[in-house]
Order: sequence, then structure tokens, then C-alpha cells
Amino acid sequence: MKVLVDTDLCEANALCMEACPEVFRVEEDDTLTLLMQEVPEVHRAAMKDAERLCPRQAIRLEG
Repeated sequence: MKVLVDTDLCEANALCMEACPEVFRVEEDDTLTLLMQEVPEVHRAAMKDAERLCPRQAIRLEG
């Protein structure tokens, strides 16, 4: 599955990082870093949570 983040919408609230720290990291300068764009199926549930919890709906999953 592929993860896409709309950086114009993202406010780096870190809810995605709490849901799936293997994929998301919020930096000290309040920017979001994707640790991987192609995410293994083992993280599907956590990624769905990250997508759902994003207050700005900046995360989209494909596949």
C-alpha cells in the first residue's frame, strides 16, 4: 500500500505518528517525515487509524 500526504494540509499534529511510528515522524521543526512510502501490509490497521485520525485529512492510502 502507498501512503500520500498533502503537505499543504498537514499541520504535523503527530496523531499519525502515534498511530504508526514505523511510517511517520514529526520533526522538531514541526514538519512531517515519511519513513517509507510503500508500506507493508502488516501496518494496514495502523495506517487506517492514522488516515482516520488526521484532523486535516492530509493522509491518503492507495492500494
